[in-house]
Amino acid sequence: MISIDPKKNTERENYKLLIGSIIPRPIAFVTTKSEQNVINGAPFSYFNIVSSNPPMISLAIQRPNGRLKDTARHIHYQQQFVVHIVDEDNVEQVNETAASLPVTESEIDRAQFTIVESQQIAVPGIQEAKVRMECRLVQTIPLMNGEEQTGDLFIGEVAQFHIDEAIYHEGRIDPEKLRAVSRLAGSNYAKIGDVFAIERPQ
Repeated sequence: MISIDPKKNTERENYKLLIGSIIPRPIAFVTTKSEQNVINGAPFSYFNIVSSNPPMISLAIQRPNGRLKDTARHIHYQQQFVVHIVDEDNVEQVNETAASLPVTESEIDRAQFTIVESQQIAVPGIQEAKVRMECRLVQTIPLMNGEEQTGDLFIGEVAQFHIDEAIYHEGRIDPEKLRAVSRLAGSNYAKIGDVFAIERPQ
């Protein structure tokens, strides 16, 4: 067993250990709106459930060289965002949005996604996702390395769910029909794979 002190590692070395071991990670494709009303879209895999009462999700966005990414800046400004679950049908388009574009250009246009208006918030989503969640910002937690802020942890409450009828049955989502894609390390992704059940002990 190799034992590593993260404080003796570079940020990149710790990053590789984290993304290589915490797998698979769900991918949130997040749309936001800028102050100039440009619709931004970007994928994030530092993403998960926080609570079901009320329904809340978490989204961590790093600050490379202390700089706010567009998505984080827009969430701070608008206090709203839309999370979409990435699946096998849209992962190629989502990957297109990872390109670095000026803040005045929309990744949505680059990926040829179809904008769809939200019901509860001002930020639109995309039609191509089988699951989308309109979110309102509840809390922002600064992520610190000593005195330096290296990221933001956003907690959002889901204000509205939108679910494709084809994957929805009696309040549940069929994982085999959703065909969600997860993030591994490097350029690698994973499909849902074999599904098995283990009963929880009484």
